[in-house]
Amino acid sequence: MFAAQIGARGRIDLVDVPDAELDGPGQILFRPTTACLCGSDLPYFDGEQHDYPLRPGLSLHEMVGEVVATTGSRFRAGDRVLAVPIGQVGFFERQVLGEERAIPIDPRLEREEIAVLAQPLGTAIFALRKLGSLIDLDVAIVGQGPMGQILAACARNLGAREIIAIDRLPARLARSPIFGATHVVASATEDPIEAVRSITGGRLVDVVIECVGHRDQTLDLCVDLCRQAGRILCFGVPPDSITVGPWRRLFDRNITLHTSVDPDFRRDFPLAMRWIADGRIDLARLVTHRYPVAEAQLAFETFRDRVDGALKVIVEIAR
Repeated sequence: MFAAQIGARGRIDLVDVPDAELDGPGQILFRPTTACLCGSDLPYFDGEQHDYPLRPGLSLHEMVGEVVATTGSRFRAGDRVLAVPIGQVGFFERQVLGEERAIPIDPRLEREEIAVLAQPLGTAIFALRKLGSLIDLDVAIVGQGPMGQILAACARNLGAREIIAIDRLPARLARSPIFGATHVVASATEDPIEAVRSITGGRLVDVVIECVGHRDQTLDLCVDLCRQAGRILCFGVPPDSITVGPWRRLFDRNITLHTSVDPDFRRDFPLAMRWIADGRIDLARLVTHRYPVAEAQLAFETFRDRVDGALKVIVEIAR
């Protein structure tokens, strides 16, 4: 069977690996059919501190597909599921997963590229549960990639008053109102702090969501956007170490800092699937590009370089 392997910085190939086989109880043999790329896949593809080649299977983790066989009790062969491999090691033709790493696809969702979006939406729901009610609160979201757009849509559903989308790329900001932003701020051409002060009458915002992460993380800016006793949700995956310039301002303002990782398969992903199937949230316009698995290299480059305003890039692994 094939797997993808990142053999050098910026290069991903399909390679032959041994067939996956069930070898214990409570497992499924999973055949992914449709996947989409995530910002957390890019550090593996385009990282500066890895010893290449990386292990086969890195990096892919947002996927739906079919249960081929099982030694568990939750699923049967032929069931369509959303599955999340451990550690993003999921770019295989078939793979063995614990059955607890999968949830059923809602039968109302016929388009797999929509069903797969329950994975990133589930991570947003898990993160936002830490904040409680957003009713009547002003929210700023720094970063308007796919997750920034999803978080804006969630904030709208959860009753936020102002949803201020901040990004350097005009093409991304052009989409932000579709997903719930009440205001957009182009940080490449205007001062985001002054813009937010103007929008909020000088108060700044109750909640700031950092949705950039990695080497471009924007925690310093988030501190300066947050009002007294406000909250910052660090959603973007950070580098191993960061220096926070305005730490004293964060301290003096009594700002609460939240982090978020590892959603709950019993609650968050099933709720995300239900939101999409019920029509409570429409994420279809996040999907901007599709590629067959043979063009995985082009898919990763398109996503990394934000070609033609790329947001969610789909990889068709099998049909």
